[in-house]
Amino acid sequence: MDYAGRRERLRRLLRRQNLEGLLVTDRLNVTYLSGFTGDDSFLFIWTNGQLLLTDTRFTQQAEEECPELDIWVRPVGGTMVDGVRRAARSAKVGRLGIEAENISVGFFDRLSARLARVELAKTTGLVEQLRQIKEPEELDRIRQAVWQAERALKAVWAALRWEKTERELANELEMHLRQFGASGSSFPPIVASGTRAALPHARPSCRPIGSGRLLLVDWGANEGLYQSDLTRTFLLGRITAKLCRLYEVVYQAQQKAIQAIRPGVSAEQVDGAARQVIAQAGWGKRFGHGLGHGIGLAVHEGPRLGPARRNQPNCLLQPGMVVTVEPGVYLPGFGGVRIEDVVLVTRTGHEVLSSLPKTFEQMILE
Repeated sequence: MDYAGRRERLRRLLRRQNLEGLLVTDRLNVTYLSGFTGDDSFLFIWTNGQLLLTDTRFTQQAEEECPELDIWVRPVGGTMVDGVRRAARSAKVGRLGIEAENISVGFFDRLSARLARVELAKTTGLVEQLRQIKEPEELDRIRQAVWQAERALKAVWAALRWEKTERELANELEMHLRQFGASGSSFPPIVASGTRAALPHARPSCRPIGSGRLLLVDWGANEGLYQSDLTRTFLLGRITAKLCRLYEVVYQAQQKAIQAIRPGVSAEQVDGAARQVIAQAGWGKRFGHGLGHGIGLAVHEGPRLGPARRNQPNCLLQPGMVVTVEPGVYLPGFGGVRIEDVVLVTRTGHEVLSSLPKTFEQMILE
């Protein structure tokens, strides 16, 4: 990973905002800019330098993961604010950016008190906007996370029995993710059968998966740093006309959205392509969440695929962005259908990184 290049791109952003430095406190942002994977550590970046602030638990790890960085190790009885104050003085920073959405009011007050001569400027999303465009090495790791998730589901299905419970299925998924090299699950798997499939974020229960006509599975792999996020809805037993129509509407909505993905198209337009299909079918009010989200170091990151929000400009898709596309319709008392894939924005259009079957006929379980 080109960590030095990332820090230089960040410095260009800082100059545009008249900032002489940035205190990076978000754990994933620290990792993105330095390669350091420990907890409770900060990265102080200024015009011509950078300093990793950590504690004695991570001294050796920091030296191994970030050999090119200067490191300040918090002494016993010291505080991270001490290290920030020392770094700000050494770098002669007059206007310092802080990640406003990642620190507490208490920490901000302590920082303000100790850095009385430094102007603290609240920033939002500076590093996150860099993270939206994936480098080739990042794409390789996301592809690996997708592969691990798909292999895990295939392994579960090879030994599927309808009397298994939702919870048992979720546990087996997590076990197989590790068998295929993942460090674990990106998030607790969602497994919902029958009418429970109408719960977009249902927690797996002790209900047998064969007790209804629908089985919604939402899962992902953490390959070590990068994440995947997939959803499939399986059809069990007798297939009614309503269930067939519901699945086909969601499938067509996803297809329309994926076809709309290309550089220069707004995230709102992609969301609208799916939302129009579902609205025309009469279920517009039953699609209550955004179409998708960026994915990378975090399972949910920018860009957001959804309707425009007040005072928040909708972004234009750019090559290198990786997003999920996951339309869903949820009918209380009946069930729900969601289909989700991971999609890369390319220079000429898009590439679907996931490859599991998803047509209506392919999702019927005998």
